Amino acid sequence: MKVREILSILILSTLPTFALAHGDHGSEHDMEEMHHHHGMHDSAVGEPGDVNKVNRTIEVTMDDHMRFTPDQISVKPGETIRFNVKNTGKLRHEMVIGSMAELKEHAKMMLENPNMKHSEPNAVSLESGQSGTLVWQFGKPATVDFACLEPGHMEAGMKGQIEVK
Repeated sequence: MKVREILSILILSTLPTFALAHGDHGSEHDMEEMHHHHGMHDSAVGEPGDVNKVNRTIEVTMDDHMRFTPDQISVKPGETIRFNVKNTGKLRHEMVIGSMAELKEHAKMMLENPNMKHSEPNAVSLESGQSGTLVWQFGKPATVDFACLEPGHMEAGMKGQIEVK
């Protein structure tokens, strides 16, 4: 192979990584594939909720002590919850709902691409002082996890659980 061909291959193979590193998850189709691959929409943790069918609202704060308040939440099967989430810290934080396996896998991706931002229905990412909303419908009885997937935050203890019972 010629040097020019090798360089072309290297450049073309790094473009997707470059796009991810600059906060772009990819096209809508790519995002849909990721959701199905990771099981975020149709997993046992539930599914995106309908804002017109919210059963109740739960206030959640995130802070630089790497904690959620509350970090233990109870809901009923089939219940649709509006999470009003506020970042009271100085760092960017997020609340992502999923199984622990999904969260760990996504945290690994975040570590490799620290500028990645979320636009999935199971996540809200907030800068310092911002508030946001996450609406989620819970399924069958289970323990559902949530965490901040900013690099190092979940590992520092920024996680919680939702008991569906």
